[in-house]
Amino acid sequence: MPEGPEIRRMVDDIDKAVGGKTAQSVFFAFEHLKTFENALRGRRVERVEARSKAVLVFFEATDEDGPWCVYSHNQLYGKWRIGRPDAEPRTNRQLRFAIVGQKKAARLYSASDIQLVRPDELNEVPYLSRLGPDPLNQTVGIDQLLAVFVEKRFRGRNLGGLLLDQGFVAGIGNYLRSEILFEAGISPRARPRDLDADRRSRLAEAILTLVQRTYRLKGVTNPPERAERLKQEGWTFGQRRHMVFNRDGERCHDCASPLVKTLMASRRLYYCPVCQGVPA
Repeated sequence: MPEGPEIRRMVDDIDKAVGGKTAQSVFFAFEHLKTFENALRGRRVERVEARSKAVLVFFEATDEDGPWCVYSHNQLYGKWRIGRPDAEPRTNRQLRFAIVGQKKAARLYSASDIQLVRPDELNEVPYLSRLGPDPLNQTVGIDQLLAVFVEKRFRGRNLGGLLLDQGFVAGIGNYLRSEILFEAGISPRARPRDLDADRRSRLAEAILTLVQRTYRLKGVTNPPERAERLKQEGWTFGQRRHMVFNRDGERCHDCASPLVKTLMASRRLYYCPVCQGVPA
């Protein structure tokens, strides 16, 4: 499943294609939404936003009706395609939702979680109502993250599993949790309540740094200077993309120790036993 930075880049593309433009037509695959195709046709798409791993398409109000928002979640199989209005891409996927503008069309395939919601009722969507702070799509500072770390429902859980919980911090997925913990120098088995003030601050800073860096560098979590140096040395994109993720047995960039792969929350996690400590 794409993580927050990939969803945000995808949303940037959708917004560039149809944001601020009039929908010449709208398509819904689900019968209970079919009646809204005519209601949304001819409306301007005000903007497209990301919330963690969800996509929100906002349609303006008309004289007869208030504004609407189409909420969708890609889940495992959903995929957006941007293309010409008059030519659908060749694919075996099923079209679920489409906004066709004058020059571009944005089409969502295979997703099953699509809802039409009034913008002021978005907090009632179950997925959105459970989200924690979203540092990529909201203004989130270190103090806000520090406050989340000490909440009773989170402080006793190990970070290797906790960082996948969208209610803790939104937008983090499997590769980002490994990279964040390495950047902070914290064991994946550590719990927020085990960390002193300095390490909690390091964790908060690592979260903010990594989600922004990954978004800006199109999935690269290595610092840009290192990524460029590795590129000059002939490393492929896959080899130079991450600091620890997917590098089991390779050398740590910081201490040259072999990196280790383990399973946490039923998903693979990578860490450096020297820089982060061996999980208990």
